[in-house]
Amino acid sequence: MLHNIRVVLVETSHTGNIGSAARAMKTMGLSNLYLVNPLTKPDSQAIALSAGASDIIGNATIVGSLDEALAGCSLVVGTSARSRTLPWPMLEPRECGVKCVQEGEQAPVALLFGRERVGLTNDELQKCHFHVVIPANPQYSSLNLAMAVQILAYEVRIAYLDHQQAAVQAPEHDVSPYPLVDELERFYQHLEQVLIQTGFIRQAHPGQVMNKLRRLFARARPETQELHILRGILTSIEHQPVTKKD
Repeated sequence: MLHNIRVVLVETSHTGNIGSAARAMKTMGLSNLYLVNPLTKPDSQAIALSAGASDIIGNATIVGSLDEALAGCSLVVGTSARSRTLPWPMLEPRECGVKCVQEGEQAPVALLFGRERVGLTNDELQKCHFHVVIPANPQYSSLNLAMAVQILAYEVRIAYLDHQQAAVQAPEHDVSPYPLVDELERFYQHLEQVLIQTGFIRQAHPGQVMNKLRRLFARARPETQELHILRGILTSIEHQPVTKKD
């Protein structure tokens, strides 16, 4: 199950941080590293700072876009060190670990880390179901990339060990699957298309409607069957005959 936890690093500037992040992952049993557009591909410095975790660097998946890194995931949690103009559903690090382990049994999940200096953009954070903030000392909250990876990887490991223990004591039960990120993106595109078609959104002046709807569905976390129902409703609206105004 831990292999279903993807650690996604976006546009990393220093290869040494890739190595240190790989070391942080391996100490907690994580092995699935994705690199989105690293400014420099892993080199000898990354290998040196990985301190024995060079296998994780060697097996890392390097992609050109965030969408490629998130493809196939059912849960995406983005790290954010600053408040945003549009608040998003939040998790504490411990809650983040628990949720990643719970959903990682069904499908891949992604822990998303931004650039060393500026973190993740608003557009990137809006691709997440939840945001997580590490509650560091407000007078000195400077965490480097590898430290942040280590903290969240530790919380995932603790949740995993607790889950293992609980599984021994409790019977299995059916879990309703959540849609993958790709399916959600197609739903948002479909929703926007219908809202434009019905005149609810003006294409020339869309405003914040879609961003707020993304936030709404991120809070609601519709299951796969529920998403199919919503897509069906949108399709039925599309098929309604157009009535001409006098």
